[in-house]
Amino acid sequence: MSTSGLKAIAPVPTAADFLDIVLSKTQRKTPTVIHKNFKISRIRNFYMRKVKFTQDSFDEKLAAILNDFPMLDDLHPFLSSLLNVLYDKNHYKLALGQLRTARHLIDHVAKDYVRLLKFGDSLYRCKQLKKAALGRMATIMRRQKDPLAYLEQVRQHISRLPAIDPNTRTLLICGYPNVGKSSFINKVTRADVDVQPYAFTTKSLFVGHLDYKYLRWQVIDTPGILDHPLEEMNTIEMQSITALAHLKSCVLYFMDLSEQCGYTVEAQCKLFHSIKPLFNGKPTVLVINKIDVKRLEDLEPETRAMVDEIVNSEDVQLVQVSCYSEEGVMELKNKACDALLAHRVENKMKGSKVNSIINRIHVAQPKPRDDMVRAPFIPDAVKDKKKYDKNDPDRKRLQRDIELEEGGPGVYNINLKQDYILANPEWKMDVIPEIMDGKNIADFIDPDIAEKLEALEREEEKLQAEGFYDSDSDIFDSDDEREAQEAQVALSHKIASQSIKKSKKNQARLPRTAGLRTLSELTTELTKAGLDPSRIQERAERIAKLQGAKRKRDSDDDDVEMEDADSGSDDDGADGAEGWMDVDEADEGAPKKKVKTNSGAVVSKRMPRSNRQLAGLRDESQFNKANQLRNLGQRPRNMLAKAGESDRAIKVKMPKHLFAGKRKAGKTQRR
Repeated sequence: MSTSGLKAIAPVPTAADFLDIVLSKTQRKTPTVIHKNFKISRIRNFYMRKVKFTQDSFDEKLAAILNDFPMLDDLHPFLSSLLNVLYDKNHYKLALGQLRTARHLIDHVAKDYVRLLKFGDSLYRCKQLKKAALGRMATIMRRQKDPLAYLEQVRQHISRLPAIDPNTRTLLICGYPNVGKSSFINKVTRADVDVQPYAFTTKSLFVGHLDYKYLRWQVIDTPGILDHPLEEMNTIEMQSITALAHLKSCVLYFMDLSEQCGYTVEAQCKLFHSIKPLFNGKPTVLVINKIDVKRLEDLEPETRAMVDEIVNSEDVQLVQVSCYSEEGVMELKNKACDALLAHRVENKMKGSKVNSIINRIHVAQPKPRDDMVRAPFIPDAVKDKKKYDKNDPDRKRLQRDIELEEGGPGVYNINLKQDYILANPEWKMDVIPEIMDGKNIADFIDPDIAEKLEALEREEEKLQAEGFYDSDSDIFDSDDEREAQEAQVALSHKIASQSIKKSKKNQARLPRTAGLRTLSELTTELTKAGLDPSRIQERAERIAKLQGAKRKRDSDDDDVEMEDADSGSDDDGADGAEGWMDVDEADEGAPKKKVKTNSGAVVSKRMPRSNRQLAGLRDESQFNKANQLRNLGQRPRNMLAKAGESDRAIKVKMPKHLFAGKRKAGKTQRR
């Protein structure tokens, strides 16, 4: 597990928040209404459920905290030691242990009170037992105030730690304060470490990342270490010691020969020897920094001897750099990475895995069969190949050169046809024939088409000169052609009629009165159409007689209009007789009443045969009684002034949310 895995820990609530969360959840998720007249078994179950639910909620929340925080014994030794340095291992374990104990105590309290609730003999006693159970659980949680607060502080600090992976390829930078460690990490990675001209600027571990040979590397900048016993080291220095001890890395020990850091070269050499046991089994590079101020060659012989003693010890390489002028920075990076890669491969070769595989691998080593030298064959074309030179006039012309000659980007269009591979290179620039209906048009071209067209045009001119096209009547070569022409005309008529029908589809229909005709017009048109209008004339005369009789009856009234007739049709061309009125003889016996129109004319209207309001009732007295009863039934609703069907009943007298939460003084035994 890396430090990035520790950052996913959920926030730890305070003891008061913890209680609020659990108790409000119990209130929301369990039933809230109970009455003393319920069966005692139902009352017991009601309160037992509350106690169990509260216990489950505490259990769930505490288990989440205990699972999120890592066990130090299960972590990588580096992370375990780092947590010990930063937060004190004993304090951390104690806090988690207290929460674990609290969880067990809450479980026992719930178990005991559920057992007691089974023997509760009244609503009051069951309620008091539930109250006692929740109270004791709450007291246990309130005692965990300090462990919860401590763990929240730890969580916040862990989330701010750099994401260090203890198993990946690592370069570890160490040395006295202010020797240029942070400057180097800023040069080779994108880490933005604060650099200041005073000691202990870096107070914690910083991580940067770089790529070398397509691999991801992490570079760790440690706080400066002072040369004094381990017991006297502070938290800042102990972070560096932890990293040096537990990370498999390449160690870069920085020295400042100019002594601008405030420490002598002798003191820096002494520190190297004191922490050298931590470098055992790790490739080490001694980095002489600030060579823009003072180089190794400029040192006095006595001081030089101390540095040489370190360099001459096994597995220590020397590199001189200047982070100010960037001299030797890349060389140092490459050297350190190569040293670590070689070391990792060497360790793998020493491991037990190699022994199980090595006996299955055979590496062939070819031996020369004679003294003859067999050099590799290199073709002359490759040997004579010239490097591209932009200024050489005889150079190979690139597509870019052609583009610049022909107007540059946006104007020049590349000719893709020049790279076609065809049987005959002359075909490259041919125009590709068009395709129509899946067929190549070029396949249907007649080779003598031009001659045939010319002959046809000459024939047309000759017919025109002879006056072949002068007559108005259509000239048909055969009966088939005539039939085809007629069919075409019929089809065009059909299409025209359909389009008219379509256009008229959504138009408003004209009223019948708009199309009224006189009898003489109608008979004339029917006679023209070859139909006999005698039946329509007879009918019109009959209607006229009836109308005359009516006028006599209503002679007392002025300007009487008969709007009551209905149009009819007979089988002899009655379709053309729209608009003519007919009298329905069957309705002559129906009662009629006279109504005055807006224009002042009096018109007789047919009355209904029976009063529909009395339908289903014996007589008018029964109808009046029914009306009275109806009005009586509506009176209460009218008094309440309700709007309609949906408003005639209020189902809920009090909204449910008003029942929840803390209650003031008063009777609460129903709860």
